[in-house]
Amino acid sequence: MSGWDVLSNFINGFPSIIATLMLVVAGIIFIIGFSRYGYNFLKYGFKQTEITDLGAKIDQLRTEFRTELETIKVNHFGHLKNFLTELTSILVDKGIINNENKARLDNHLRGM
Repeated sequence: MSGWDVLSNFINGFPSIIATLMLVVAGIIFIIGFSRYGYNFLKYGFKQTEITDLGAKIDQLRTEFRTELETIKVNHFGHLKNFLTELTSILVDKGIINNENKARLDNHLRGM
């Protein structure tokens, strides 16, 4: 017994008017769903999310990612500036550079 036999037995169990009405309602539901969602209606039915909702979620995640990335960049660059300032002080103490070069380097770091 195939699926068509089961469907035929099910439909033959109803009066012809009721069976026709059920087929018309099923056809209307299919036309509405297919016109709204296309081929994906056959896969997912009416449980699909709207593309605009998905786009809004993607934009929100993109904004959050950019904010986090900028925060990470600022924090790491701040640590790097502190490290380079300390390094110039060590180079002066070791006699590798003089105070004039240290001042130039410190001014350049403040400008960044």
